[in-house]
Amino acid sequence: MDYGMIGKRDKALRYAQERDRFRFQNFSVTMSGDNNPHHVKYDDGKWDCDCSFFSTRGVCSHTMALEIMLENMLPHPAES
Repeated sequence: MDYGMIGKRDKALRYAQERDRFRFQNFSVTMSGDNNPHHVKYDDGKWDCDCSFFSTRGVCSHTMALEIMLENMLPHPAES
């Protein structure tokens, strides 16, 4: 690895530790549930999941797990 890349890697590691630098606006992910894989989307402050629980409640264990995992990395509702 050349010197320039070493510096970039060090900077990337520092950025990764400073989670408050990141705010997700949208993404999609496939999550392995206990029974089936589930497709979860986040777009403009709104969650969507293909599981039946989400379709009736607007929230589910899959979206909650991602909220926990991405704590402080998603915009607050007032910021959306």
